[in-house]
Amino acid sequence: MFGVDSFELIVIAVVALVVIGPRELPRAMRMVGHWAGRARGMARHFRSGIDTMMREAELEEMEKKWREDNDRILRDHPMEAQPGTIDPEWQQTGLDQSYPPAAPVPAAKVPAKKRRRPAKAPRPPRKAS
Repeated sequence: MFGVDSFELIVIAVVALVVIGPRELPRAMRMVGHWAGRARGMARHFRSGIDTMMREAELEEMEKKWREDNDRILRDHPMEAQPGTIDPEWQQTGLDQSYPPAAPVPAAKVPAKKRRRPAKAPRPPRKAS
């Protein structure tokens, strides 16, 4: 991450042991770990914010491209009233129904539940002979 080699890390550990002392070293290491964890958390939060902004920008770009393609297709191929297509009167009302209206779909049959036999009464325990 910072280009610290293993030898450099050992040198830093020995200097910390000499400067801080063996008695205070565990508390100092906990403090360093705490601050390193907080720094990682902030970096993760920043990175996720950047990723979210990039995703939103990509979605906006895709929507723009889709709108342009859709407009081009509608311009090149204007809709004409034909049997089996959307009726122009219904298109103006915003209803997306085919003309003529489709027949209703029959409801599916649900199989009946199997009846369970009632549970038998438990037998009394046998006496040892």
